[in-house]
Amino acid sequence: MARVKAILDAAEEILSEGGYEAATLKAIGERAGIPTPSVYHYFKDRYQVDSAIIRRHSDALLGVLDGIGDEEFRSVSDVVSLVLDPIVAYFRAHPSCVQLWFSGRHDALSAQFKDFDDQVAERLWRLGIGRGLLRVDTPLLVMRLAFEAGGRLFDVAFQQDPNGDETTITEAKRMMSAYLETYAEESAVRRTD
Repeated sequence: MARVKAILDAAEEILSEGGYEAATLKAIGERAGIPTPSVYHYFKDRYQVDSAIIRRHSDALLGVLDGIGDEEFRSVSDVVSLVLDPIVAYFRAHPSCVQLWFSGRHDALSAQFKDFDDQVAERLWRLGIGRGLLRVDTPLLVMRLAFEAGGRLFDVAFQQDPNGDETTITEAKRMMSAYLETYAEESAVRRTD
């Protein structure tokens, strides 16, 4: 376990400092103080290292989002910000995560990204319905589509700027909110007026 942690920590440091291309298994092993052949004992290739790092970040992000729900909010827009703001803050605090999440994606990580997006979309959907902001008949697909579209704009935001282009992030929130408000309860729409 200690060696796996050392490998992942070294990979994250290199990703943060030098970007995706710098984080080779050889460089990771050197940084961790583990011979490259030994690194292959724990991870058969670079993609397995990437996958383990994304799993680490996904779990941490979901943990951050677990605390959401006790806050006061009055509109769909409040719920969107309540979920997206901690995600943006997390990405800004973890440049290694940004390197994997928004650049250099490969097929091995696609399922992990989709699983994370689906989990967050479901939490947002439950929160919106549970707080009476979305109609109870709102399909989960609606939230998944909103989150997918917003996620694409997050891709643009973090590809333009490693800290996430603020204007693009704001537009992602506006787009998601506007779409979701078409499924809002009448009382939730009136509360925002």
